[in-house]
Amino acid sequence: MNATVDAPLGEQGPGAEPEGDAGCPAGMALIDGRYCIDRYEATVVEVLPNGEERPHSPFEPVDGLAVRAVSRPGVQPQGYISGAQAAEACGRSGKRLCRPDEWRLACKGPTRQTYGYGPRAERGRCNDHGRGPMGILFGASVNLGVQATWSWDRMNDPALNQVPQTLAATGAHESCTNDYGVFDMVGNLHEWVADPRGTFQGGYYLDTTINGEGCDYKTRAHDFTYHDYSTGFRCCADP
Repeated sequence: MNATVDAPLGEQGPGAEPEGDAGCPAGMALIDGRYCIDRYEATVVEVLPNGEERPHSPFEPVDGLAVRAVSRPGVQPQGYISGAQAAEACGRSGKRLCRPDEWRLACKGPTRQTYGYGPRAERGRCNDHGRGPMGILFGASVNLGVQATWSWDRMNDPALNQVPQTLAATGAHESCTNDYGVFDMVGNLHEWVADPRGTFQGGYYLDTTINGEGCDYKTRAHDFTYHDYSTGFRCCADP
């Protein structure tokens, strides 16, 4: 199944990112004076051979493209991206993927809470109770209990994150934050970190507990070159 991508591409292109904390690039929060992290899950812009940039749909993979990471509120974040591609996108913005410990610390906030906002999950604060798009798109025609159903093409179908009540815009869950002022670190999209073995953290809109709760969620189920509709990222930088 190949869906028409109806993302408002004009809203996904380059634009002013929010100001960064002192010593940090635009759109980034300073964590304990040690490093900076994107306040929002990343979207990307395509960098053309002549250096110009153009919007890229967050519902399409970035295979074969040069893309740069951007952190802005109120846009659909980029899914369908591998850890290796995310690392390159951060690098083109003068940033880097976060180390696993950096990501977890920023998620837990200065009071070191399992969910950032508190010690226990509070339904509705984050995008962690979404609908299962695979069942909605393919359930009537395939057996979701068969592993072959979960093929690369189906898992990267652009329609998946366009199903209503799945992926949310960055910062749309205003209370899914902590005292560092970072958003959506629990739920919405899995976020790749700098581990060449392949690690993403934080869970996504269907799961924030199976592989650890909230900020402690971590999985190495796939290698660093894998991507599907659930895999996203954000960047870190040195101040």
